Amino acid sequence: MLYLYPTPNATLLSTPTTFSPSSSPPRSTRFRMLHDSLPPLPENRIVLGVGGAGVDFLAAVASYPNPDDKIRTTSLMVQGGGNAGNALTCAARLGLSPRLISKVANDTQGRGILEELQADGVDTSSVVVSEEGDSPFTYIIVDNETKTRTCIHTPGYPPMIPSDLSQTSLSSALDGARMLYLDGRIHETALLVAQEAARKNVPILVEGERIREGLDDLLKLADYAICSAKFPQAWTEAASIPSALVSILVRLPKIKFVIVTLGEDGCLMLERSVDGFIETLFLAEAPQSEEMDVDILLELLKRRKDDNIAIPTCVSSPVTKLRANGVGTVCGRLFVGTAEKVPPSELQDTTGAGDSFIGAVLYAICSNMPPEKMLPFAAQVAATCCRAVGARTGLPHCTDARLASFLS
Repeated sequence: MLYLYPTPNATLLSTPTTFSPSSSPPRSTRFRMLHDSLPPLPENRIVLGVGGAGVDFLAAVASYPNPDDKIRTTSLMVQGGGNAGNALTCAARLGLSPRLISKVANDTQGRGILEELQADGVDTSSVVVSEEGDSPFTYIIVDNETKTRTCIHTPGYPPMIPSDLSQTSLSSALDGARMLYLDGRIHETALLVAQEAARKNVPILVEGERIREGLDDLLKLADYAICSAKFPQAWTEAASIPSALVSILVRLPKIKFVIVTLGEDGCLMLERSVDGFIETLFLAEAPQSEEMDVDILLELLKRRKDDNIAIPTCVSSPVTKLRANGVGTVCGRLFVGTAEKVPPSELQDTTGAGDSFIGAVLYAICSNMPPEKMLPFAAQVAATCCRAVGARTGLPHCTDARLASFLS
């Protein structure tokens, strides 16, 4: 459910106004639109997510309060949240068929969480519902002045543990899955699912939002990683973000690529070269490029960006042996992705921007998008999300005209 409460300056209603989770057409209309106007969807579009799903209480304020202030909201919205819940909702609206493993309580909030996910096409049959306890929720202060958000999270109780997930439920959830996404929460259960996914050769994408208990074990099984801006250096203690990306690929030999999202500064991606023949051929033909400092390479790529282009773009290096001082070397390609230049008048809220980016990357992997297309596509989806208050309100469907050039 999504409830939008009147602001002090709005026309007052006797009761809260209720909207569908996306203010979108009915499901039958939505699916007819998908069938009639889209290029073919990925052949296998089942993705399984393990992690947080909860309720967000979004209070927008004119400016962030000082200690001991008493202020009023300009608006209040209540809608579903949680990293995994948001990312899978995004993936569903883009055309994938997501499944979620999480835990809620059998309370009003828990029932609302499930109803909202189901309305967007997320399979919640593997979500554990506790007859007692409380569902997770987050207070979010949206600062209208700086366009930032501050999150205060209250975990659900009782927490999810591996014994909550039966072997039958685990097998059913992974059956036919193209991808597994882990947001780093409920790490013991996530590890159980990841180990089974690895056994079945299901690719795994792990989110590195911040250092969490058990995250190292999940990263060891990951095929892909997407990190917040502060995570790579915090996890590796490298001197720079590019050096940290090299360190991640050195430490985690299974990882195919790692992306770090940088907000309005776009993103960086380091992709490992997995074709030994191409790697050997490139280095043999270009001995002068046998080894390049990754920080220097980043500066060279930045010079190739066209800052006059408003839509997201991407520049990349050729396959190169990249060096990070004190870390080591890795052979691969470095990508610099830009963010959309959203006009200040259109920027509403950054809540869920990272989750929507991940949802778009899940779609891109299932669609076999090359990185040069994937990064601008994910940036466009994230920018669209930021044009509305809340993590899900502005999530686009695959029929959105702003995505047409990326999906054609």
